[in-house]
Amino acid sequence: MYRKSLPENNGMLFVFDRPARSCMWMKNTVIPLSVAFIDHEGVIVNVEEMEPFTTDSHCSAGWIRYALEMNAGWFRKNGLKPGSRVEGLHK
Repeated sequence: MYRKSLPENNGMLFVFDRPARSCMWMKNTVIPLSVAFIDHEGVIVNVEEMEPFTTDSHCSAGWIRYALEMNAGWFRKNGLKPGSRVEGLHK
């Protein structure tokens, strides 16, 4: 929250204790972000675009273990979509 910038190709990884359905919001976030919801095997379940200063819920479409926030449009720009695998996540 309150972040005013995010360097290109940097992001914020949220790791959940156990698989769950999860939602994110942008109430106190200044910059637009994209979030990928990722399951326990590192597969992207869904990607959501999030606008700054909103309380809209952006939820996983299934059970996830991780959420990765990047600058808005980053996943699209890098060809990552539901079904893509993310490597290097802690199992």
